[in-house]
Amino acid sequence: MVASVGTGCSSGTSSGTGSAGGTASTTAGGSGNAKYSLLFGLTTNEDDPWSKAAVKFADTVKEKSKGQIEVKVYPNNQLGAETDVIQAVQNGTADMLVTGETLQKWAPLAAMVAVPYLVKDEESLNKLASGSIGKEIEDEISQKAGMYCLTYFVRGPRELTANKEIKTPADLKGLRLRIPNAPLYIKPWESAGAKPTPMALTEVFTALQQNTIDAEENPFAMIKSNNFQEVQKYCMMTDHVRSWIYVTIGKKKFDSMPADLQKVVTDAAAEMQTYENQLFEKSEKDDRAWLEQKGMKFVDVDQDAFEKAMTPGVLSTLNDEQKKVYDEIKATFK
Repeated sequence: MVASVGTGCSSGTSSGTGSAGGTASTTAGGSGNAKYSLLFGLTTNEDDPWSKAAVKFADTVKEKSKGQIEVKVYPNNQLGAETDVIQAVQNGTADMLVTGETLQKWAPLAAMVAVPYLVKDEESLNKLASGSIGKEIEDEISQKAGMYCLTYFVRGPRELTANKEIKTPADLKGLRLRIPNAPLYIKPWESAGAKPTPMALTEVFTALQQNTIDAEENPFAMIKSNNFQEVQKYCMMTDHVRSWIYVTIGKKKFDSMPADLQKVVTDAAAEMQTYENQLFEKSEKDDRAWLEQKGMKFVDVDQDAFEKAMTPGVLSTLNDEQKKVYDEIKATFK
């Protein structure tokens, strides 16, 4: 179900116009026949569930708008890295992307979609994302980041990969670990004993190959799509972050559309979420099996020890607004 995004980000449940972004062009038939082109940038490759869902979204939108809206999907960072596309959407030179905690630079509550050990299972995650706290996060993204949240995707748990077995936080000492450039990744890993190194995802494979860094952490799908199994022997089942991520659209572009076409977009987003979730559930099993077949070894770890080691870093990072939400989530999902 996708709520109205005309007054804020929409809420999903799982179970700004520039010429390059495709400004609406009025045809001879008048504004009712205006056509819109949406550039949709993704960091994932064509085989990833996000990319497949984006293609389905594009097809659905084209069909239901009777050709008035064309969604052009660009996987594989073709429009740039995630931060580049965020800024492009804000500037109107792109229109849509899949993004989450990276938005905290503009909307601090966006950090809460990916806090280490915040929730422990997918059911709790969906309740959180689709409930009042999720709505609060979406509203702040709308108000401060210049984009609406059309829906969300559940992400697989983030796992640690390296070329040695790491079973406890003590094994992290001195480990040069690539993490996204976000405080809620940096401080917790520092607290646990690693040496976190912020780096764009596009640079990670080469950095691992050249031993500039020792390790990285991502869900199975991202490990597979970036072929990290070629340069990492072990995958530690830390499950350290269970998170969701938003499909967003630039506010100016969305608001420039008439109500009937806005509904086409939001309805198609709801269908996209259902489709992506089906792909996601299957891909979690398939991706692990594929990584194992390619030679990656999976290692069980003491997750409670990792949580205990990382929590001081989490708490030191949160501002007052984030800490209030953090405490509320912890109290709700014990």
